[in-house]
Amino acid sequence: MGIMNYILGGVLIVGAIVIIAIVLMQQGRRKGVSGVISGAADTFMSKGKAKAIDAVLAKWTKWIAIAFAVLVIAANVLAIYL
Repeated sequence: MGIMNYILGGVLIVGAIVIIAIVLMQQGRRKGVSGVISGAADTFMSKGKAKAIDAVLAKWTKWIAIAFAVLVIAANVLAIYL
C-alpha cells in the first residue's frame, strides 16, 4: 500500500463525515404533528431565512456528493493500477 492510498483514504473519511454533517444540518421537509404540538409559530422573516439556508445546504450537498463520488472512483482506479 502506497502513501497515496492512505492520503486518499483519509480524504474519503473526511468527505464522508462532511456529507453526513451537511445532511444532518438540513431541516426536514414536513413539520408534521410535532410543529402543531410544540406551537412553533414562525414569523415571515424566519421562514424565508430557513429556506435560504436549506437551499445553500442542498447546493453544497450536491457538489460535495459529486466530489466524493469522483474521489471514490479515483481511489478504485488507483487501487487497481498501483
